[in-house]
Amino acid sequence: MSVATSRIEELQVSASPTPVETLYQFDESPLLARQRLQESNARSYPRRIPLALKRAKGIYVEDVEGRSFIDCLAGAGTLALGHNHPVVIEAIQQVLLDELPLHTLDLTTPVKDQFVQDLFSLLPVELAREAKIQFCGPTGTDAVEAALKLVRTATGRSTVLSFQGGYHGMSQGALSLMGSLGPKKPLGALLANGVQFLPFPYDYRCPFGLGGAEGVKVNLHYLENLLNDPEAGVLLPAAVIVEVVQGEGGVIPADLDWLRGLRRITEQAGVALIVDEIQSGFGRTGKMFAFEHAGIVPDVVVLSKAIGGSLPLAVVVYSQWLDTWLPGAHAGTFRGNQMAMAAGSAVMRYLKEHKVADHAAAMGERLAEHLRLLQRDFPHLGDIRGRGLMLGVELVNPSGTPDVQGHPPVHRQLAPLVQRECLKRGLILELGGRHGSVVRFLPPLVITAAEIDRVAELFGRAVAAAVASL
Repeated sequence: MSVATSRIEELQVSASPTPVETLYQFDESPLLARQRLQESNARSYPRRIPLALKRAKGIYVEDVEGRSFIDCLAGAGTLALGHNHPVVIEAIQQVLLDELPLHTLDLTTPVKDQFVQDLFSLLPVELAREAKIQFCGPTGTDAVEAALKLVRTATGRSTVLSFQGGYHGMSQGALSLMGSLGPKKPLGALLANGVQFLPFPYDYRCPFGLGGAEGVKVNLHYLENLLNDPEAGVLLPAAVIVEVVQGEGGVIPADLDWLRGLRRITEQAGVALIVDEIQSGFGRTGKMFAFEHAGIVPDVVVLSKAIGGSLPLAVVVYSQWLDTWLPGAHAGTFRGNQMAMAAGSAVMRYLKEHKVADHAAAMGERLAEHLRLLQRDFPHLGDIRGRGLMLGVELVNPSGTPDVQGHPPVHRQLAPLVQRECLKRGLILELGGRHGSVVRFLPPLVITAAEIDRVAELFGRAVAAAVASL
């Protein structure tokens, strides 16, 4: 299958090896210096990716100094079709040329109606035929907040079960669901908020020290016992919220049998299942939605990032039985972004028409195979995992003391070195996971086979340089 990627000629990066490797050097530019002085200490990406970007097309970005980079961060998974895809640009331009209202609160418009129809056409039939949609403030974290209010209102219960390693946003309610303690420590008791944490089926580092089918079995037994044992100390929750593939937590895919078991257990207990598809949705994992790999239908799906075609947009889609809240129970001034809806519709139609999810599955397997070959030469690549074009490599210290499963410990210094060496070679990647030890690949879904090969080549060179510097 062919998926066309449009990019300007100047930003093309050859897929063939170059005889002499040219490395970028990074001195602080005036733009970065002003950003450091004027923006808050909360800024994050520029600390690890010190670039001032000028333009972008397809999978490529160019900085103000004229250097081109392959973007395997893609707005943390937002840019399903890459930067400035023609169908997105055309959709945005048409809204402006037709003088359509840009700000509509939650009033309906033809653009909004078309967006809803396009979205519902992608959902599993079992969900779409009775689905409701709530437009939220234009961020994933606000959609998570809306989902929490929804299930608590509908069930009359306040407790929510979340998972170790999970990430659902940075606002207060969403932050209370986060597994990582770092951002939560300064807020302390404010984040107690009725959340209980469960072990996630992290196969490589199973919380029960088992892994495989046995680890899945014990994990599900633990959850089932927690919900059914009157002495477990946990109130029956309003919901369980889960990422099918944990993103920020280290690109950890949930076992599919575990997901099916989770759906069975929550249904039997009368507990809503919220699936956070903010990063994994819209073809990234090789299915339109990551939960489809397991053949389950959740009660609530939280969507953002790619849904807006690169512009801010977030929604909650949920089963009708949960629709008990009163008018105005969740609102937001910027929930009627017409340009984002038009761009999102264009992206959804393109994904469907061109079978982009299938392409992402094939390109993801191609990249994973490259990484597995590289693993033979570098045992520092401990675990290669993910689904589709949502892949991660956990970097380890092969000389360290193995854990109970026989896996070496994470290497706390190596991942930042690899990221920096990638950047020197024109490849943008992000880190995640415990101790920031996982290198994450989130390229645009329209990346070609030749571009995948180039990414793997650059990554291999970066790993070699980083390991040699230890």
